[in-house]
Amino acid sequence: MFNHVKLDREVPKLKQINEDGTRYYTTPEGNKYPSITTVLAEYSRKGIMEWRARVGAEQANIIANKASTRGTKLHKVCEHYLNNEDLEFKTPFEKSFFESLKPQLSRIDNIHAQELRMYSDHLRIAGTVDCIAEFDGTLSVIDFKSASKPKDKDYIENYFMQCSAYAIMFEEIFKIPVSQIVIAIAVEEEDPQIFVEKRDKYVKRLLYFRDLYEKKH
Repeated sequence: MFNHVKLDREVPKLKQINEDGTRYYTTPEGNKYPSITTVLAEYSRKGIMEWRARVGAEQANIIANKASTRGTKLHKVCEHYLNNEDLEFKTPFEKSFFESLKPQLSRIDNIHAQELRMYSDHLRIAGTVDCIAEFDGTLSVIDFKSASKPKDKDYIENYFMQCSAYAIMFEEIFKIPVSQIVIAIAVEEEDPQIFVEKRDKYVKRLLYFRDLYEKKH
């Protein structure tokens, strides 16, 4: 059974809005902040465009939709599992995909938040974090990802910047420092990948992309 920690305050309710394909969150004070994934889109834009040109728009859409569906299902089953709920799988693939990651989830405990919408007035960014909990005894932002093949760490810097943003948001709201970020990737027919990093290693790059986004918009 996973232990859940009750926080001493609630995050003000955020309203999610979509404008021209861009996701924003509106705070109770009326500030409209872009989602962290929107801010970091520039990081991978060139590579995505080159990939779409290489495989063709139709095939790219099929692959992207499959990846999105797979990722959504993995997020949900991880959330239910960490909430100590019974799991249901619609296909053997879904079950085997989760089972490959399950042993790594035993490294998680003292869960502070799951699927929590947060924002930072300092960063002027908002988003929804997967999980904030202790990982191997250290409070961490934990992000669950899925992939058809193993990821090269050098090409997923946006994952680390995203989690660093969540760590800053959480500390700003709850006054609880989160120094560690964890990326847990379930890989089709492969062992999962677990990346553990320090938050502060990626803050400078995060601010660069935040500034780049604000200059453009």
